[in-house]
Amino acid sequence: MPLSAPTPAPAAAPPRRPGERTADRILDAAEAVFAERGFAGAALRDVADRAGVRAPSLYNHFESKASLYAAVLERALGPLLRLLAEAAAGRGPRDSRALVAEVMALLARHPNLPRLVAQETLAGGRRLTPMLQRWIAPAFARARELVEGGKAPPRFPADQLPHLVLAMYHVVVGYFTTAELYAQVAGEDALSEGALARQTRFLQQLVSLLFPDEAPREAAEPR
Repeated sequence: MPLSAPTPAPAAAPPRRPGERTADRILDAAEAVFAERGFAGAALRDVADRAGVRAPSLYNHFESKASLYAAVLERALGPLLRLLAEAAAGRGPRDSRALVAEVMALLARHPNLPRLVAQETLAGGRRLTPMLQRWIAPAFARARELVEGGKAPPRFPADQLPHLVLAMYHVVVGYFTTAELYAQVAGEDALSEGALARQTRFLQQLVSLLFPDEAPREAAEPR
């Protein structure tokens, strides 16, 4: 009997064009430089040097330092905001533990982003202010919707919910902003795979304690 034709392999994703790869490299470099020096202290030539390109070529991809800064924030905060919005609308991760894991995975891909936000916040947030309205404020709003829309009544009075959201922000984001300090004090790379996994488990347990509505279902799951 004739042999059946082999099942064709799934089509591979089209390779990224050189210009796209260069833009990604510039964004990676800019994220690190802005995190180290803030918007005011960062020079485009430093970004170019770190990205391995000539400074004038930056303008082939970004109109100005401000547009580059905005692109850095959008690349990292956009997926996070969409994740929180989907979770608040009931279309996101199946439970709080999965949501915590996804948030940590997003931040782990851009570990300099929390430092960048902290840098500008301490500097007065002049550059962060427009982005605050576009990205940070909606993220806080979606997080509060998640807290208020839980299956069980919140453990905290309504007027304390903003403080709870802010506290969770510091617990999650603060881990990344203090990673270098932790490495010097504890002698461990806080951004290593093992340390990130441990921090993710800690946050999952913390969320289960603060929002115990899912605890019975989780407790019934086999270990």
